[in-house]
Amino acid sequence: MTAPEQPVPSEHPDRSGAQPAGTEPDRYDPPTVPGGIPLLESVTTKPSSERSEVLLVTGMSGAGRSRAAAVLEDLDWYVVDNLPPRLLAPMVGMMSPSGGVRRLAAVVDARGKEFFAELEDVIESFRAHGIEYRIIFLDADDATLVRRFEQVRRPHPLQDEGTILDGIAAERELTEHLRARADVYLDTSRLNVHELASRVRSEVAGEGQRPLDITVVSFGFKYGIPLDADHVVDVRFLSNPYWVTELRHLTGKDEAVSSYVLGLPGAAAFVEGYADLVEPITAGYLAEQKPYLTIAFGCTGGKHRSVALSEHLGELLRARGFSVRNLHRDLGRE
Repeated sequence: MTAPEQPVPSEHPDRSGAQPAGTEPDRYDPPTVPGGIPLLESVTTKPSSERSEVLLVTGMSGAGRSRAAAVLEDLDWYVVDNLPPRLLAPMVGMMSPSGGVRRLAAVVDARGKEFFAELEDVIESFRAHGIEYRIIFLDADDATLVRRFEQVRRPHPLQDEGTILDGIAAERELTEHLRARADVYLDTSRLNVHELASRVRSEVAGEGQRPLDITVVSFGFKYGIPLDADHVVDVRFLSNPYWVTELRHLTGKDEAVSSYVLGLPGAAAFVEGYADLVEPITAGYLAEQKPYLTIAFGCTGGKHRSVALSEHLGELLRARGFSVRNLHRDLGRE
């Protein structure tokens, strides 16, 4: 008679802590996971180190909130304007670094009328739930605010049947508690729009001067000048490779055409001189809060000369440390 088969000990103990029948307890490690709870995978995803940022933009009407919001939007913040405070919490709950919304800037102010009074409770709920936020308060003296409202010919949102000064006084009283607890306070009385933008970039967004983005585009005059060009360069003073049979079917991106065009008298010197011209004006573009420059090189059809010279200019500017991209608008249209 065959003896009954003995149970084979399992390689892993039961997660509940019970030992398999016919085994010695000391052959197994003590249980570390309660029964019914699955073990974690051996490799887990590292949590994202990016933190969500919430910025409340508030202050006096006419002090530059809209300009500050526009600057933040240019810096890739998700900006909402005149949102009722009670909707801020749901908005914050929808933020997700993996979904692309990591930085939320909400403009909340006295335009919300009775809704604005809810902002204090919303801020307290943020604190209770550990939501990190900052408050930027924009202000200006009364004379400056009055002048700005008169320039745009709009009433103050709180003046009702009174004067602009009445509205300003009511708003100061309504926002005093926010001014006192603001993380960043900006007095814009003596700032122009460019200076305000610079302050917002450095003090609020924590970003320095934005680098200048240069786009060098080639085009054909017979298709029209690019509407967004800051500089337009006509290179039709050079001989056209189109009339060279061996080059006609090629483009300015081909080595044979590029060598031919740059080998023409004055061509290479012209592009190098233009690079020398562009370099010193870049600081002025940045100072005027214009972080992009579009240079358009044009020839007859946008296939040979303009393509070769714009590519060469891009190479020269990249070598000088600029961020440059090349576009060829009309290549392939002929």
